[in-house]
Amino acid sequence: MPQSVVSASAANYSSSSSSSEIPVLSGRFHDWVFECHGFWHNAVLIIASFLFVLYLALQSRNSFRKLSHGRSHIIISYYFSLWLVSLLNLAWSTFQVWECSPGKELAWNLLSLFTKSGMLFLEVSLLAFLFEGNNATGLEPLTRTFGISGIVVGFDILLKAIYLFAFGIPLFIDTNDSNHHTKWNLWVIHKLVLTVIYGFILFMYHSKWRERLPARPAFYKYVTIMFIMNALALFACGLSGNGTAFGFWLYHVTVVCYHAFYLPLLYITFLADFFQEEDLHLENVYYSEMKDAGFFETDWE
Repeated sequence: MPQSVVSASAANYSSSSSSSEIPVLSGRFHDWVFECHGFWHNAVLIIASFLFVLYLALQSRNSFRKLSHGRSHIIISYYFSLWLVSLLNLAWSTFQVWECSPGKELAWNLLSLFTKSGMLFLEVSLLAFLFEGNNATGLEPLTRTFGISGIVVGFDILLKAIYLFAFGIPLFIDTNDSNHHTKWNLWVIHKLVLTVIYGFILFMYHSKWRERLPARPAFYKYVTIMFIMNALALFACGLSGNGTAFGFWLYHVTVVCYHAFYLPLLYITFLADFFQEEDLHLENVYYSEMKDAGFFETDWE
């Protein structure tokens, strides 16, 4: 066969392969952006989670410097836990298409399991940390709060893993299918427990036991927001279990709001004040050092 014919055949094969790959790639991109839950669902999750990770990255240098001057093991541990969960949440938001892709069920279930468990760990730890107090130092408060959170989240992971891999119940694949009553019953119990806990804390704020709670308005606002969010999610899960389309839509709204805005809310509630206080503390330290060095002494001669 002449060399020119071979070259032409190779060129034709290469061009046909390239042209066939373009529709495949464009189809995958289209599915990633528009299919499954739709454009706005994916856009809100991806943009919100990416912006928060970007914010943490931009603030990381100052945050590390302030943490190095701090003495709270709780704040340091919580900050790095927040980083890890934020990256997991960004991955979960980015790979939403796995939920609707055949052959990706295992990867999606594992990613969802660890992401949601990580966020629950932060949620439980925040309550425990704030009851300990932001200024708690030493390893004993850290061990106690992490121990409580670890037990709760460990039980949660075990229960969900049994539902997923032993019974084959699609906990993290959201379809408007009321046949999976066991799935919705589990989510109802999960949201009910959280709603009761936050509701009880709100009750304590208006009772004689409010002195046992942190005297911080941000904490009260956080508890109020989480109570409303979990109450709505509880209502949505109950409706979805009965096959109500509105309940399924409301459930999706609560999921998007939780994954898009919970981590920033948690940062504002717990860590933002610490870093602001550290700024004031460092300014006072610098002022004291400069005063001791005589920078502010007035020469009356």
